[in-house]
Amino acid sequence: MSATALAPAVAPILPPLQIGRHTIASPVVLAPMAGITNRAFRRLCREYGDSGLTAGGASGATSLYVSEMITSRALVERTPESMRLIEHDPAENPRSVQLYGVDPATVAAAVRMLVTEDRADHIDLNFGCPVPKVTRKGGGAALPWKRDLFRGIVAGAVREASPYAVPVTVKMRVGIDADHITYLAAGRAAEEEGAAAVALHARTAAQAYSGTADWSRIARLKEAVTSIPVLGNGDIWSAEDAVEMVRQTGCDGVVVGRGCLGRPWLFTDLAAAFAGSSVRVQPDLREVTDTMRRHAAYLVEFYDDELKGCRDIRKHIAWYLKGFPAGSTVRNQLALVDSLAALDELIDSMDLSAPWPGDAAEGQRGRAGSPRVVALPHRWLESRDLDSAQRDEVAQAELSVSGG
Repeated sequence: MSATALAPAVAPILPPLQIGRHTIASPVVLAPMAGITNRAFRRLCREYGDSGLTAGGASGATSLYVSEMITSRALVERTPESMRLIEHDPAENPRSVQLYGVDPATVAAAVRMLVTEDRADHIDLNFGCPVPKVTRKGGGAALPWKRDLFRGIVAGAVREASPYAVPVTVKMRVGIDADHITYLAAGRAAEEEGAAAVALHARTAAQAYSGTADWSRIARLKEAVTSIPVLGNGDIWSAEDAVEMVRQTGCDGVVVGRGCLGRPWLFTDLAAAFAGSSVRVQPDLREVTDTMRRHAAYLVEFYDDELKGCRDIRKHIAWYLKGFPAGSTVRNQLALVDSLAALDELIDSMDLSAPWPGDAAEGQRGRAGSPRVVALPHRWLESRDLDSAQRDEVAQAELSVSGG
């Protein structure tokens, strides 16, 4: 892909990120995203990250690419979908899996399965999901409110993973809402229970993906958690944003989610920026559609089904074409594509010489939404500890949360 030199980065270069025994050369993590960070998308991002330009023009910078969230119960029960989602390409190293769970015993059992069967080299625990079907069961961003439950899940996962030298990390949000903040206590608890790193999405669950991430929270977490890496997440749309987050917060690395949608070459830019290079990828439409076509082919391979793969690529198309003059008719037809041949035909009908559109292609990608009241279990906020009824409810919750 073509690249353009911008002004030199103003922030100091970060060292490699250390997650347990794993050294991540470029301190960047692909955020787990449901329905997005499957094996096909991880492969695409990895190809760009591994070819990241560094200050001296060398290559080989690598980031950490995490699977989409997998429900612990589904994994323990070995549902076909969960078993497919934990598959990795032979070249993926470390093999990273994100688990969701609300019951310490079930999460521990899922971790035990992953490590004893050599299915993962890194496990991330999800305490950040704001989706109502998760929070109303006490999971995701709602869970750190219950201090003992949070500690129990982290401690159990670390206990199972440690004998196999598989590091466990924690991803979380600032809290449930502005009146129920959990991140500092949760960060310290994760550190004390043996987590290898903590990542903070600097929004509350009530914010979902709306508004602006409060990076000052990341800085406060970095001050509170001193013995393990602290990673920042939220509103990284460019390499410059990532460098600025590090400058403002002192975090040890960044987690990138929506910013790479339809833009996997962001991992090339990030590797370059953290290595001190000002080179950035600015592809023309031909290069973008070549990437989109490759993504579609990887999805077909992932599903082992051309129709399923092409249905999946549909949601990525608007992200890939953001800012380009593709035309409404072609865009509408692309949103209905059902075969690779049809995709090729539509791509060929476009003006592939169109240059990178600049600002029109930059900025926010993916869902934003609006603030909301967080769905929670009955009487969840009355105490920081589980009562007996809530304990029974949580033990059954995973049975009713589909996933993975």
